Amino acid sequence: MDRQKAREKAKRLVHEMTIEERAGQLKFDAPGIERLGIPTYNWWNEALHGVARAGTATVFPQAIALAAMFDVEAIQRIADVIAEEGRAKYNAFSKEGDRDIYKGLTFWSPNVNIFRDPRWGRGHETYGEDPYLTSRLGVAFVKGLQGEGETMKAAACAKHYAVHSGPEALRHEFDAEVSLKDLYETYLPAFEALVKEADVESVMGAYNRTNGEPCCGSRTLLSDILRDEWQFKGHVVSDCWAIRDFHLNHEVTAGPKESIKMALDAGCDLNCGCTYAYVTAALDAGLITEEQITEACIRLYTTRFLLGLFDGSEYDQIPYEVIECKEHRQLAVDAAGKGTVLLKNDGILPLDKKTIRKIAVVGPNADSRTALMGNYHGTSSRCTTLLQGIQKEAGDEIQVFYSEGCHLYKNKAEPLAWEDDRISEAVTAAKHSDVVIVVLGLDETIEGEEPDEGNEGQAGDKETLRLPHCQQRLLRAVAETGKPVVTVLMSGSAIDLRYADGHTNAVLQAWYPGAEGGTAVADILFGRRSPGGKLPVTFYHDTEGLPEFTDYSMKNRTYRYIEQEPLYPFGFGLTYGHAAVTEAHLTEAADPQKNLSVSCTIENTGTSDVEEVVQVYIKDRKSRYAVRNHSLCGFWRVMVRAGEKLELELEIDKKAMTIVDEEGRRYVDSDQFSLYVGTSQPDQRSIELMKASPVEITVHLKGDRA
Repeated sequence: MDRQKAREKAKRLVHEMTIEERAGQLKFDAPGIERLGIPTYNWWNEALHGVARAGTATVFPQAIALAAMFDVEAIQRIADVIAEEGRAKYNAFSKEGDRDIYKGLTFWSPNVNIFRDPRWGRGHETYGEDPYLTSRLGVAFVKGLQGEGETMKAAACAKHYAVHSGPEALRHEFDAEVSLKDLYETYLPAFEALVKEADVESVMGAYNRTNGEPCCGSRTLLSDILRDEWQFKGHVVSDCWAIRDFHLNHEVTAGPKESIKMALDAGCDLNCGCTYAYVTAALDAGLITEEQITEACIRLYTTRFLLGLFDGSEYDQIPYEVIECKEHRQLAVDAAGKGTVLLKNDGILPLDKKTIRKIAVVGPNADSRTALMGNYHGTSSRCTTLLQGIQKEAGDEIQVFYSEGCHLYKNKAEPLAWEDDRISEAVTAAKHSDVVIVVLGLDETIEGEEPDEGNEGQAGDKETLRLPHCQQRLLRAVAETGKPVVTVLMSGSAIDLRYADGHTNAVLQAWYPGAEGGTAVADILFGRRSPGGKLPVTFYHDTEGLPEFTDYSMKNRTYRYIEQEPLYPFGFGLTYGHAAVTEAHLTEAADPQKNLSVSCTIENTGTSDVEEVVQVYIKDRKSRYAVRNHSLCGFWRVMVRAGEKLELELEIDKKAMTIVDEEGRRYVDSDQFSLYVGTSQPDQRSIELMKASPVEITVHLKGDRA
């Protein structure tokens, strides 16, 4: 069904409602209208990395880990599976008359905010710090979730629009001040791509203000840019209780009725929260019109018709049995393996089962189910922690010693014990072993969102990039035993890993790898698969030199604007093979009106089959508006067998040649560029770590510039 047909059906149904009934439909927990045969519908559902908060579902790796795959096809397949399980659950629940929260088909995912600062607690919900990577993965996720059928498989939502990435503690009152250049160069491209390329069905406004306007009531964002400039046709939903913030926290309106006026005037159709309960009061006060209520209601019912919720759909027979089936669980394991990033390896990995007889597995995340999950997750009927994955792989031939080592963040594991009460056990286990796997990091209880109904702990932003002190002491004590040490980090963000980098033999970033992440990590540790993930964020040495968290300028933030050398750069990740791009050239003359066409050769001179990510970066050599460093403009994940040489044809969007000026205008402003084709960035730190340089191509434009 196309949108116009769905809208016509929605219009006819909405016009049968009274104005009071229409007003009631603008709340996320929309009541049923029995006389019209309309059931209750709750718009609030989550699908960040699996169907969340409504019972059993396949739990895929957290979004930041999916980003580390650098794999468009894989993320689209994962989203398709999420939609399939969402449909199966909706079909089953509806038959039981269960239309509760988290049980509908409107998923408030993906989160395409830019992870601009490593201290942001919710950064692991995103696809990282780069607008191009975020755009490509976000478009793929939306296409997978919404499908290509006669009806929409599930409705995706681009959030949180816009200029939103902390601080969590201030989000209900904060004003994110941003230049037009940064707005259009960094913060908006992913949202624009999801609207224009993926036809995302909804957009969620953010809590904060942007340049003085509350995002959920911003004429600039919702009317001028989203609907007028981008021609968005779907519906807009507020973040939860964000409209209430207009009068309670932002203090830009006098009360609920005035806040409703601001939101509806800007084009916010659906309220997650309680403020739209006063819509009829705002109407009676003459602040809004019946036409505004009706139009918002039509937009919402257009979505419901597109989903086939009244006429039926080809997805109504998806059986409950698909939920967490073997195929879906294996897809989750594969994703965790693809997203795991090898940051250091002196040759200790992969572990040799022929020579190792005893392994110590220590650390607070080694046997943690919580650290597998990330946030906004479903319930897995089975989990494989890292300890369990290693034990299974070790079998009966290798003895595995385990010690928690320390609490995740407290000074002691047992309340009545001395401080560091588990370190002696960890040291003992290490001394009795041939190799030590130290599993450290964070989890959603100390890295996440400001507390809400689904998160009652004190989660939030990080003050520093350092591990909790107890974990630092544990790592130092184990390293000082002199035994070979592999550091495995489970976190959703950049951590200060200087000690691990300097004092342990290997460092593996496992993120929050999903319910069976332990299987994937064990496969990598023992060489069943080669790691092939790449960092979607910069790992800084520390916060020294970073701007204030509240400063939304991009100066000295992310790899595109960084002024100091990072510890581990964006796009970096090692494998067990040695695949490198050996040749690259343009296949035809560059033209500003056409996409760039690039041919390259990648060769694996190692002895292991690997999945590598060919990355292309562009640097504008002339424009004064060019980003400080260079920008990702293409990536392809490819399997390269040991000894194999592949020829690849790559297409780079002509938009990569544009700049954004201080007025927010995008255009081509140069006729000379450098393209870098390789398996990393072209910066010196990446070259040092990869022991290979990308191939540089000089590009001279022919023809008229746009």
